[in-house]
Parts: sequence; C-alpha cells; structure tokens
Amino acid sequence: MNYQEIGNHSKVTEFILVGLSRQPASQISLFWTLLFVYVVTLLGNSAILVAVWGESRLHTPMYFFLGNLSFLDLLFSTSTVPLVMMNALWDFPTISYNDCFTQLAFRAFLALAECFLLAIMAYDRFVAISTPLCYPAVMNIRVCRGLAVACWTMALVVTVIPILTVPVSFCGRNAINHFSCEVQAIFKLLCSDTSLLESLMMASATISMPVPLAFILASYLRIIAAVLRIHPLKARLKAFSTCGSHLTTVAIYFGTLIYIYLKPQSKESQDGDKLFSIFYAVVTPMLNPLIYTLRNKDMKFALRKVFFKTKSLE
Repeated sequence: MNYQEIGNHSKVTEFILVGLSRQPASQISLFWTLLFVYVVTLLGNSAILVAVWGESRLHTPMYFFLGNLSFLDLLFSTSTVPLVMMNALWDFPTISYNDCFTQLAFRAFLALAECFLLAIMAYDRFVAISTPLCYPAVMNIRVCRGLAVACWTMALVVTVIPILTVPVSFCGRNAINHFSCEVQAIFKLLCSDTSLLESLMMASATISMPVPLAFILASYLRIIAAVLRIHPLKARLKAFSTCGSHLTTVAIYFGTLIYIYLKPQSKESQDGDKLFSIFYAVVTPMLNPLIYTLRNKDMKFALRKVFFKTKSLE
C-alpha cells in the first residue's frame, strides 16, 4: 500500500497488536483455544483433500470445488491463527509495516476467493439438479479448472487494486486494537482523507460479497423450482440434501463478512469487531469440514476407505 506522511510525524515502521494485552488472564485461554481449533482445522481440511485426491468416486465437479474450499480454508487459517497464538503469549507484540500489509493483502485475497468459490459451487449444484443429463458435458474438467482459475484471479485483482493505488497516512499512530492486521482495525489509524479508500473498499466488497451472494440466492431459487418438479418425495429430499451443507456454509461465511465489512466504519475501536473477525477467520475454516462430512455418505465412505487403506499398508 502506498505510504505517505503528514507534517512532522515520525514514519510508521511497525505496528503494536493490542489483542488481549489489556486482559492478560485471558491470553493463555485464547492460546489453548486457538491451538485446539487450529489442529481440528488442519486435520479436517487435510482429510477432505486426501479423500478427494485418493478416492476415484469423488473425482466429480462438486468434490473438486470442495477440495478447493478446503485448500482455501487451510491457507486462510494458517495465515492468521499461528500469528495470533504466538502474539497471545506476549504483551503488546509488534509486527513490521511490510509484514502487516503482506498479511492483510493475503488474507483479503483468500477471503474474496472463498466468496467467489461459494458462488461457483452454487452454480455447480444448479446445473446438477436442473439439467442432470447435461451435467457431465457442462461441468467437464476443463470448465471446472477454468472456473477455479477465474475465482482465484478475480480475487487477486479485487484485492490488489485498493492496496496498490490508494496512498495512506498514519501520522505516527501505530497501535492496532486487534489480534492481527485486520483492515477495519488499520482503517481506524488513518489520519488522511479516507473517502477514496472507503469507496474502493465498498466497491470491492460489493463485487466480492453482495454480487456472489445474489448469484447464490438466484441459483437456489431456480434449484428449489427444479426440485419441486421432482417425483417421488424421496428423490426430492435427496436433491435438497446435496445442497444443505453448502447453504449452511454460505449462511455462516457471508453473514459474518457482511457484518464486518459492509457496516458503516468508525474511527473508534470496538471489541466486537475482534470477536467477529476471530469467528470468520478461525472458527469457519474449522466448521466447513464438519459441515461437509457429517451429512455426506460419500465423503464418510471415502475417508474410511482411505484411512483403513493407509493403515493396512503400515
């Protein structure tokens, strides 16, 4: 991000991460909680990747995109949780200016990529349910790879433009009231005119959140219409069940992001922002493997098959 100074203020070269430094009794509890969540996240998402890669029955578009989602969740969690855990052991830890904005950009890129990916997964379910006979031709491997590449590319473009084009000024203030370099917390430190930055952030948020969410809702309206035409009732319920996990993930992920990024911004710090940020950055990547495996017979079968096959080879 372009950097400018105003007046005679000293240049900001590092940031102080406040986190729970004012509540030392809670820091150890936070560390052990994050350690547990991170281990579950690693195991759950890695298991899905191994199952999708190793079980031929899962070599379908739906599980291809699920593998992408698990990979995203692994990267997203790893970009945040280890740093927060390490900082929880220190009072008022610091992070360099370059490292802070590198982390901010990487996390924003992954968060936006997941928004686009969830929209693609909704389209995949729409094609599978509304035109099942054409599904193998429409969602062939070349199309799936192209959609995945488009998802990552769009996220990169939407992330890079605001970060590289807008100059910012901190005027010497460098205490971030957060666990990590969260864009909303850094925004509260700026003393320059933020109107252009706010406009770009709102445009980026609109492209990456309401637009994909509207696409998802439109896809599911058409899915519902298609399912209601299916007979008998058992087949209809089976069609609905293939969408339940995805809808749950969409509700949790987009609900949290919209609350954080689309509400009016304030220069005043709020502890609620920190809690919601932890939820979508730490808890959501842990929940996704549980959501997609507990109700999915094919995934549970693949995990048992891969696990016991590996165990038998030892």
